Amino acid sequence: MRKFLSILWRGPVSPLFVCGNFQMDIAEEIKRIAEEKLIGPSQFIVDVVVSSRRVPQKVTIIVDGDSGISIEDCAKISREVSKVLDDSPLLEAHYMLEISTPGLDQPLKLKRQYKKNIERKLRVKFQDKIVEGRLLNVTDDSITLEQETGVGKKKVISPVEIQFSEIDKSFVLVSFK
Repeated sequence: MRKFLSILWRGPVSPLFVCGNFQMDIAEEIKRIAEEKLIGPSQFIVDVVVSSRRVPQKVTIIVDGDSGISIEDCAKISREVSKVLDDSPLLEAHYMLEISTPGLDQPLKLKRQYKKNIERKLRVKFQDKIVEGRLLNVTDDSITLEQETGVGKKKVISPVEIQFSEIDKSFVLVSFK
């Protein structure tokens, strides 16, 4: 289940970042700020998205943890990050800050997320095909899936090694067993 906290905050008006690729610069700076406010070393930032809309500007920080993350953790991170953003010239006068965990509809982005999901079933999309299987191992360069092929008595289970460079997107599949 995806957890998030969304709060509207008031911050200073910014004369900075008026041209160029400023959304990327702002997102990188907000990521740096948020990383400093994480509650422990098992938590990490998955992504920071800053909307291009002017008022209110929306900032979404997606956080995760090696053992998950609670709504209370999201709230604490939100309070701490908003204190810094309120005193910073990074954002416009009004902004909306959302601290969220990655939902099941979100692709895995970091190797750390893959490691967290060992033993779970993944759907891995390539340019031309899709592979599903149970995640067995994660290295610096690749993942290993246990893939089932065939039907009934002709079912074959075999490991498949996939290089990270070949992966377009990967999603954790939900099992209702």
